[in-house]
Amino acid sequence: MDPLSQACLGASLSQSSTNDKSKLISALLIGGVSGMAPDLDVFIRSVDDPLLFLEYHRQFTHSLFFVPFGALLCTLLFYPFFQKRLSFKLIYLFSFLGFATHGFLDACTSYGTQLYWPFSNVRIAWNVVSIVDPLFTFPVLILILLGVFKKRVLYARLSLIYVVLFMCFGLIQKHRAEEVVNELALQRNHKIERMQAKPSFANRQVWKIMYEHNGRYYVDAVKLLWNAKVIEGSSVQKLDVKRDFPWLNPDSQQAKDVKRFRWFSNDYLAVSANNKNYIIDARYSYLPNRIESMWGIVLSENNENTSHVSYKINNRPDKETVEQFLEMVF
Repeated sequence: MDPLSQACLGASLSQSSTNDKSKLISALLIGGVSGMAPDLDVFIRSVDDPLLFLEYHRQFTHSLFFVPFGALLCTLLFYPFFQKRLSFKLIYLFSFLGFATHGFLDACTSYGTQLYWPFSNVRIAWNVVSIVDPLFTFPVLILILLGVFKKRVLYARLSLIYVVLFMCFGLIQKHRAEEVVNELALQRNHKIERMQAKPSFANRQVWKIMYEHNGRYYVDAVKLLWNAKVIEGSSVQKLDVKRDFPWLNPDSQQAKDVKRFRWFSNDYLAVSANNKNYIIDARYSYLPNRIESMWGIVLSENNENTSHVSYKINNRPDKETVEQFLEMVF
């Protein structure tokens, strides 16, 4: 999730671990910064290899295996500033709790987190919360700040209860969205080979739903209030490298990059309707019932066998797209 959400949850768990009122602000600072620390992996990137950051973001720094080591690094950073007020052991505890929340919170989104690295490179995505969700972040932020100002750990513990309830509600919404997917496929006489349901940007009620049938991805949206309202979308043919890129050398760097991007996107790949050499990640779009992707890779027929693909992020949505999205949500 976004850094503020990570900091709030990290601070919340760290604050909840102490009954000493005088240590609440220290727990907030240490737990909050430690909660954001795993995202320093975004600086692992290469000018020559545009997909390198996709492989390393949410990798080892986000794994359960790395938590004790990441917490130790944070402790060594904080100790010179807090040694007069806190013991090394207590600083490590606050750092450990803050750092440990990060991977779990990211796994609740749809992006994919390698929680089990180095034993597995599977990208865990529970799809119960958007990467940015004010309804998650601001109540937690208010409660941890109240804990500091009121000098009561109760507020931090209430924030943890709120987080658990929030995620449980996300699971309920996900189940409802998946039921809609099954109903849609049944109405269309389709057999679902696999499906995905995830909340759209910054809200809990409008979900992007998609499923695979007979070599195509079918993408729709559903608004989940008291009743479910389907917002129909469209479909796109699933990527077939041999069919769509017959000129691509299987031993080339571009072919290897396609495999890397396939792993990152959980194989939800298609070719853009507007650019025959643009492979898109069909999971993400500005409008949840549309195919147009937020990002993808561009292949070049004139590319040398040793050259990488290009990574392309689409421009921000135009005014019309924003208005359509807000209409869906509100």
